[in-house]
Amino acid sequence: EMDDEDCERRRMECLDEMSNLEKQFTDLKDQLYKERLSQVDAKLQEVIAGKAPEYLEPLAALQENMQIRTKVAGIYRELCLESVKNKYECEIQASRQHCESEKLLLYDTVQSELEEKIRRLEEDRHSIDITSELWNDELQSRKKRKDPFSPDKKKPVFSLTFPRPYIVYMLQDLDILEDWTTIRKAMATLGPHRVKPEPPVKLEKHLHSARSEEGRLYYDGEWYGRGQTICIDKKDECPTSAIITTINHDEVWFKRPDGSKSKLYISQLQKGKYSIKHKNN
Repeated sequence: EMDDEDCERRRMECLDEMSNLEKQFTDLKDQLYKERLSQVDAKLQEVIAGKAPEYLEPLAALQENMQIRTKVAGIYRELCLESVKNKYECEIQASRQHCESEKLLLYDTVQSELEEKIRRLEEDRHSIDITSELWNDELQSRKKRKDPFSPDKKKPVFSLTFPRPYIVYMLQDLDILEDWTTIRKAMATLGPHRVKPEPPVKLEKHLHSARSEEGRLYYDGEWYGRGQTICIDKKDECPTSAIITTINHDEVWFKRPDGSKSKLYISQLQKGKYSIKHKNN
């Protein structure tokens, strides 16, 4: 058992010891803070100087990644440029082939129109009885130069015998002959007893048989449909492969391996300007 004095003394000793411990803890905490602060400052100086391992290792990894990505970007750029160049060349080639196809079609159209005009002229020559001497004389008279000093023979004629005014038509002989030819042709067409048999029309001979039926193409005994792979052959050119995309009444659309599209006319297949066959043959 302790009396009050001993208890008070013991309490004071404990308080002194606690205050000493708190002072030591505070000193140690301040010392640790100062040491850690000095370490952080030293590490910051190393980072600023570019000597810290914690900075150099990630920096090396970033530089290596940058070099790899730069190399990949350069290769991708070259591939894109090459792809654009190939696409440009494909467009140029497709445009030229389309121009050639349209040129051939225009040539065939003009040729057929000229043949039709020749046929009609032949019909007119056979259906109308008129001598060619009148035409030749009139054409030769037109080609001759007129003498500027010679008086004009065709002048308006006035007569005092007519009590009222009248019109004198100053037509050329060739114009009169043309009108007369048109009238005779109309009379020969309308007259039931004067109709002459028309000369047979010369049909163009086709070297190959080609036609389209219900979305399919028939060519030289074989049928071709949409989506089939064919081999297109043209004279003086290398054969090319293509896929049929559309078959219309008078044309066939196809797509080449490079993605360009073009067309063939059935008349070109009939005339032998182009030939096709199945790819597996």
